[in-house]
Amino acid sequence: MATEGINQGRRRFLTASTAVIGGAGVIVTAIPFVKSWLPSARAESAGAPVTVPLGKIEKGQMVRYAWRGLPVFVVNRTPEQLEWLPKQDPRLRDPMSKESDQPRYCQNEHRSIKPEWMVLIGICTHLGCVPDYKGEVRPEPFDPDWKGGFYCPCHHSRYDIAARVYQGVPAPLNMTVPPYHFIDDTHIQIGVDPKGAA
Repeated sequence: MATEGINQGRRRFLTASTAVIGGAGVIVTAIPFVKSWLPSARAESAGAPVTVPLGKIEKGQMVRYAWRGLPVFVVNRTPEQLEWLPKQDPRLRDPMSKESDQPRYCQNEHRSIKPEWMVLIGICTHLGCVPDYKGEVRPEPFDPDWKGGFYCPCHHSRYDIAARVYQGVPAPLNMTVPPYHFIDDTHIQIGVDPKGAA
C-alpha cells in the first residue's frame, strides 16, 4: 500500500503549522482594514471641545468658531438686546424653547448660562444655511421692528437675539444651543456640559 511510508506525526505537524501561519496571515491582513474603521486624528480633533477666550469680544459683537465642522456663534449681548427679549415673545413660534434643542441648563428666557453670553450653532433650522448676525436694534428692510438677532438670507427666516425663531418664516425651530460651560470668567469650552449638569 502507498500510504505505509507516511509519517502521521509529521503530517499533523505540517497541517497545524500551516493553519497557524495562515491564521496569523489573516490577522496581519485584517489589521489595516480594521484600523480604517477608526476615526483619523483629524476627525478626532474635529469633535474635540473648543476653548473660546471671551475677553476680546466686545458688547454687541459676535465671533464665529468651528466645532465638529459646524459654525458656532458666540455673542456678547448688550443690555438693550437683553431688555427686548421678553418683549419679542408674542412674535415667536416657540418663545419658551420647548420644542428646541438646547441643554436643560440653557432652557430659559435668554437660552444661555449667563444672560449676556449667547452660544449657538449658527445653522438655520430650515435648510441649513448660515444666518447673518444683525445685532443692532434698528429697523431692517426685512423687519421694521427689528430688535437684534439673526437673519437667514437663503429663505428669509428670522431669529431674535436668543436664536428663537419668529412666526411666519420657513424655519420650524429655534437654532440649536450646543453643550458648553464656563472654565472661568473669561473662557468657555464648547462641547462639554458643566460639571453636575444632566
